[in-house]
Parts: sequence; C-alpha cells; structure tokens
Amino acid sequence: STMRKRKTTDSPHSSTDLSEGEEKLRLKQEVGLISGVSLIAGTMIGSGIFMSPEWVLHHMGSPASSLLIWAACGLLAMFGALSYAELGTIIKESGGEYIYILRIFGSFPAFLFAYTSVILVRPAGLAAVCLSFAEYAVAPFYVGCSSPQVVIKCTAAACILLLTIINCLNVRLATSVMNIFTAAKLLALLVIVVGGVVLLAKGQTRSFQNAFENTTAGIGAVGVAFYQGLWSYDGWNNLNYVTEELKKPEVTLPRAVMIAIPLVTCLYLLVNVSYLAAMTPSEVLSSGAVAVTWGDKVLGSWAWLISLSVALSTFGSSNGTFFSGGRVCYIAAREGHMPDILSMAHVRCLTPSPALLFTSAMSLIMIISGSFTSIVNFFSFIAWFFYGMTISGLLYLKIKKPELPRSYKVPIIIPIIVLMAAVYLVLAPIIDQPQIEILYIVLFIFSGVILYFPLVRYKCHPRFLQKVTLHLQLFLEVAPTTRDAN
Repeated sequence: STMRKRKTTDSPHSSTDLSEGEEKLRLKQEVGLISGVSLIAGTMIGSGIFMSPEWVLHHMGSPASSLLIWAACGLLAMFGALSYAELGTIIKESGGEYIYILRIFGSFPAFLFAYTSVILVRPAGLAAVCLSFAEYAVAPFYVGCSSPQVVIKCTAAACILLLTIINCLNVRLATSVMNIFTAAKLLALLVIVVGGVVLLAKGQTRSFQNAFENTTAGIGAVGVAFYQGLWSYDGWNNLNYVTEELKKPEVTLPRAVMIAIPLVTCLYLLVNVSYLAAMTPSEVLSSGAVAVTWGDKVLGSWAWLISLSVALSTFGSSNGTFFSGGRVCYIAAREGHMPDILSMAHVRCLTPSPALLFTSAMSLIMIISGSFTSIVNFFSFIAWFFYGMTISGLLYLKIKKPELPRSYKVPIIIPIIVLMAAVYLVLAPIIDQPQIEILYIVLFIFSGVILYFPLVRYKCHPRFLQKVTLHLQLFLEVAPTTRDAN
C-alpha cells in the first residue's frame, strides 16, 4: 500500500468560507475546543452508563472486576483516541476511519467501510439511541404499565426529525445544542456521584467487601463484558469525523481528546461506585434500569430527575451521533463512493444537508421496521473490525512514512495495544460463542463488492441520474463544495 496523494485542486464534489475572486463553498470551521470536548463527551455519555453497568457486572460476576472492566474500557478508548489524534494531524480531512482507510489502503476497503457505515451502522446506532430517548421521554405518561410501541416509535421518529432540522439549519446551532446537553448530563452524573459519596461516608460499603468473589475468568465472558462497557464509551473517535470543521485541528484535536475521555472515564467509575454503594450486586443485576433504581433508593420523591436526565442524555448523544454520522456520508460522496448529491452543501446554511437528510431517512426506516436490534447487538463487532484496520494503517505510516509532517506523535506501543485489543474483541466472541448473525454481518459487508465494481470502479452510472441530481440540487438549494487544500 502506498499513501495516496491528496488532491489539492478543486474538484466538482469536494469541503465550506469564501475566497477572493471566485466563490468557493466550504464547510465552516465552527468547532472550537469546548465544542470539541462536548462532541466527544456528549456522544459518549448516552444511555450506556445508565443501562450497561448491570450487564458488565452480570458477565464479570463481581463488583471489583466490573470496575476494572470500566477502567480498562476507558483506557482503551483513550489509547484509541490518541492514536486517531495522530492520524488526524497527518491526514487533515473529515471522515474518520473512512478517509484514513481511503488514503492508506485505497478505494475498495474504504468503499466497504462507507457502505457498511452509511447504510447500516450509523443509522442503526442513531435509531437505537433515539428509541432509548423515547422510552424514557414517554415513561412518565404511562405510570405502572409499559409504554405502547407505536408511541415510542413515533417519539423516536420525531426526535430524529428535530435533529435533522437543527443540524441542517446551522453548524453553530447544532454545536450549541451539544454544549447545553453535555452540561446537563454532566450535572446529572455529578448528582449520582455526590449521592454515592454521601452513602459511602455513611458506611454503606457492603458491595465492596470480598469484592473479587465470584469473578468470571472466561475469555468469551470478558470479551462480551468489554463490548457492554465499550458501548458506553462509543464516540471517542467522533471528533475525527469533523476535522475540517475544527479551529486549529492540530491543537484542538489532541487537547479535546485529553480532556474529554479522562473526564468521562472518571465519571463512569465514580457512578458505578455510587450504584454499588446504594445497591447490592444482586439488586444491580435484578434492576431493569440501574440508574432509575438508584434514583428510587437515594432520591425518593426526586427520583423523576434521573428519568429526565437519561432522556436529556440520550437526546444529546443522538445529536452528536447524527452530527458526525452525516459527515461520513458527505465525505464518502465527495470522494465518489456515494451519489454526487450527497457531497453538496446548502448554499446559505453551509451544512451538508443532503447527507444529513439521507442519514435521517435510513434511521427512520430502521425505527419503522424495528428489525435493527440484532444489528446493534453486533455493532461493536463491525466497529472494532474497522478500528483495527485504521490503527494498522497508523502503524504502517509510523514505520514506513516517518517523514510525513505531524504536529502530534503517539508512542508506538499505544496503537500496538489498541490493535491487539481490536483483534481480541473481533475474534473472542467468534471463537467462544459463534453466532449466525456475525456471518450475516460479514456477508453484508462484502455484498458491497457487487456495487463497487460497476458503480465506483467502472463508473457505469445510468444517464437519468444526472437529471435527478440536478433537480434535487435545485429543490434542496445545494451546490458542490471544494476540498480543503491543507
């Protein structure tokens, strides 16, 4: 593999500012350090920390080992993000894994990633988070009984439509929403942390006596526990999807990572300690929603605050997922791996609105069909397969291309550890408990071959597609964008 040269000339579908002379449409650099920290932390803190602790404890068997898993997941997310930070300072383009795989390994593997991510992974993840939001948002209206599925689905669909409007209107509006909701969810987690400190001060330490008792040591169980924990940390790589929209990316990217991920890791550990201070391990395991049970036990009549916090948290997380997910679709189209219309930006709002609308439509289909549950269960399998490929690309650049300019360098041992973890997380569930769904996912990824050769490699496009693109361009008021020449 050789490092693909980046085109510095303007292309018919390429990134947004106005230059002297000729007008050039580019996505604006609106994301500063605070917004960058909010994008990472705000996407990471979703429904996971309020729901996953019982499953990590279930697979690990003891409180101390479950806390070790949470710490290890945080460390792995930190190592992964630091590795991505170096990639982001070498390849200063938006698109995350997609653009790194494209520049290092070439067109075909990058297309497979874009195809899987745009059609399946991102919409499924967004649909899942929006459904979590909907469940908590409608729960107060159905006290004592389960909420009707049609109401939950309609609320989730309304959530996606609202996010579409916010993100299509203005980048600054979307980042402001992120900042506000991140602050709200951090306050909610602090309430749980303070509650835990008070309980520990009162001597409620039963869960921490013989804390390693009943620990599970099976390779598969540890792998599944990691999957559950890492679902709560997912989003550590989100800033790399919007590199071109960062102010001073070479400084902002590493700094935002170094602030956001340790902050989230510490909060997650303290929140888990608080859960275990309020409840015994058996109570945690029998709880349907551990945060709500904690609220009932500790806050009493103020327990509704926790349900509200989870709803706010999941809405903020879905906004971050939507913000970055739309960029993958936009960048892939700009590189010729998706229809041209998806590479365009709104002429006044300067947002990649066609890509955002497409992501929204795919997510709505998944909510309506309701058949995405098994896909989300294997989200980590797909994610870590491509994370591993991206990290191996960084190792290739560090060994074979040390002369490439980079403002930040990560010690080589860190990407090696992340690559080993990725291989383990992909192989452990297959070896320990092979399931037919994994085969379906692998077949879906490689079904992209059928589309790649006629549409991308040989560019066999139907003639009517140009007319459709032109009409959509006029209807949506969008225009082609130029790639940043950095």
